[in-house]
Amino acid sequence: ELPAPKTAGPITRFTDRVYDWVVDELPRRARYPVYRENASQRADDYPEVIRALRGETTSAIRSDPASAGLVLSVAIPVQRYKQVLGAVMLSTGSGEIEEEVRTVRLELLRIFSVALLVTVLLSFYLAGTIVRPIRRLAGAAERARGRRARVEIPDFTRRGDEIGDLSGSLREMTDALWQRMSAIESFAADVAHEIKNPLSSLRSAVETAVRIEDPANQRRLMAIILDDVERLDRLITDISDASRLDAELGRLEVAPIDIAAMLKALADLHEETRTADAPHLVLEMIDRSRPLIVPGIETRLSQVFRNLIANAVSFSPPCGEIRLTARHDGRAVLIAIEDQGPGIPEDKLTAIFDRFYTERPSEEKFGTHSGLGLSISKQIVEAHRGTIWSENRKDASGAITGARFCIRLPAQT
Repeated sequence: ELPAPKTAGPITRFTDRVYDWVVDELPRRARYPVYRENASQRADDYPEVIRALRGETTSAIRSDPASAGLVLSVAIPVQRYKQVLGAVMLSTGSGEIEEEVRTVRLELLRIFSVALLVTVLLSFYLAGTIVRPIRRLAGAAERARGRRARVEIPDFTRRGDEIGDLSGSLREMTDALWQRMSAIESFAADVAHEIKNPLSSLRSAVETAVRIEDPANQRRLMAIILDDVERLDRLITDISDASRLDAELGRLEVAPIDIAAMLKALADLHEETRTADAPHLVLEMIDRSRPLIVPGIETRLSQVFRNLIANAVSFSPPCGEIRLTARHDGRAVLIAIEDQGPGIPEDKLTAIFDRFYTERPSEEKFGTHSGLGLSISKQIVEAHRGTIWSENRKDASGAITGARFCIRLPAQT
């Protein structure tokens, strides 16, 4: 029993129809001479045979009206010792060749169809994994730009690709913006509170001075008014410095700074200008064989050390001693300022760096400091990629013998 003939599947039938349609739409092939097979054939009926008798191998293509196909003919000379004895012509229809070509073209068409299908599916996949997340990120960024309320940025960080990096960066940027806005609002509230106190005192003193006639009381009230004006001036100056600090730190160029030379200049200036009962400033450099060079903004780092030295002076006893040390600490430079004051309450070692925090000696005149010095110092140090902290100095028995402020700055590489 003969096997059943193979039946073409739907994909094969579809590609066959597409191929036939494409072939029909293509321009018609060129006109060829008509192949005629005579009953009594002669050599001169075929030009290629005549040329073969001359020693040439030739070919010809003719159209066959009977099969609506082509006839391919090849004529070669028959030679013996380079002498042409005759010619042989072989002719065949183009059906088998065209069928082979058709088969190859159909296979190419099927491969192209599969590739096209894969491309379409891949485009949908890419649209879902690339285009849509980017559109969501763009939409969230647009909403964040136009609204006052906080907008949640989609989190694609688990993807582990560039879109995940973009999502993480946008989330960090929006978080930083909201933290900055919260800090600005908090700073504005703190400023309003700090300015309101001397203004209230100033207003009360002015209203009282208008009503009294005693010259001594008027002079006392005028002294209060002058103190409040000085306090306001100092407060506004420090607030102005703190408000423009971020922009200035981002705008100024960083340069190598010799910390040893800077600290020596500040120590010499202190010793030259100190009063008789002011504490001495002792500078100690550890390992002078290596230069203490850090990248930074010289004026701002100098401001930090001046603030800390002034703070140590205000808490030190008369004729006491302030120690200023500097040394290498791995790839960083460590600077410490030590005083012989009462130290810092253990629960305030971090709070002293908050804005407007003041805890001054009892004998110091009220309002002499704005409470922004340490906050500004911390802001400057962190802008230099450093850290600042405070701790208490203690003796062998554990008693507090003073305060120590430490600064670690990355060394110049």
